[in-house]
Amino acid sequence: MTLLRTGRGSSGQATLSRTVAGVTGWLFAPVPLARVALFRVIVYLFIPIDVFVTTRWVAAHAGVPTEYYQPLLIGEWLPLPTPTTAVVDVVKWLLIGSALLAATGRAPRVWGTTTFLLYFEWMVIAMSYGKVDHDRYAYLVALAVLPTVGIAHWRDQRRSEAAGFAVTAIFIAVMLTYFLAAWAKIRFGGWDWVNGSTLTRAVLRRGTDLSMWTLEVPGLLHISQYLMIGFELLSPLMLLARRDRTRIALVIFLLGFHLMVFAGVRIIFLPHCVAILCLLPWERLRRMRPTPEVTPGDGLEVIPRSDDAVRAVS
Repeated sequence: MTLLRTGRGSSGQATLSRTVAGVTGWLFAPVPLARVALFRVIVYLFIPIDVFVTTRWVAAHAGVPTEYYQPLLIGEWLPLPTPTTAVVDVVKWLLIGSALLAATGRAPRVWGTTTFLLYFEWMVIAMSYGKVDHDRYAYLVALAVLPTVGIAHWRDQRRSEAAGFAVTAIFIAVMLTYFLAAWAKIRFGGWDWVNGSTLTRAVLRRGTDLSMWTLEVPGLLHISQYLMIGFELLSPLMLLARRDRTRIALVIFLLGFHLMVFAGVRIIFLPHCVAILCLLPWERLRRMRPTPEVTPGDGLEVIPRSDDAVRAVS
């Protein structure tokens, strides 16, 4: 009996060890540093576009009476300042400057962390007046994890576990944005969201010439609601995409979906779309050059220079 128990215990421990190793291997699957180096330029340069173009209304909170400020829960936990004209303007211009410096790739941990903290405060200012957007979650995660990668150059052909973790964390956040959206629909709207006239109302209010015809097709928008929430509930399956080709196809599908929504009802989740781009093999845009040898134990792996090798690891 002792031998049997020992055997079962050893088998259970081995299974647990293999599971932990598998999950850890997936979370930290190395990717080329060039992928993060190029992606983070897009992430940081999006901030000026977001501040001055896509969400200009955030800066308008500088003129809103402070009594209308109802901070998010995190704003209640942290000693964040009440948005006055001075506070909003200071955060705005510090954020722009920090993002531009972070985009250069110099001192990535310093400027990346500073940019994340300032954008985080910018979002608290934005969402503490009754309107909370869910398209910022994956983008905020991207800003949070990119500084952890450290120095990365556009031609750096080394594979890094830190870079791999950053990409995986953003990927998980992208998935959770869809899954939690379905959970929120069911929690707050109930199944009436699916069985009602949700999309019909959206088309009537915000429809374009490309979507008004759907009102003339009985049941089309009703079926679309089921398809939409079904996709969101099944979104964890997208984490099974491991190969670059599969992830490229997934990016095309997701961006195509958001472009279709924008064409139909003029709603676009730009920060979320930027986060989706983390799945693309950006390192393929530039020819790799050999980099200095790396000492063992630094978590990096050198990729051979030959074209066959580059294709093999892409």
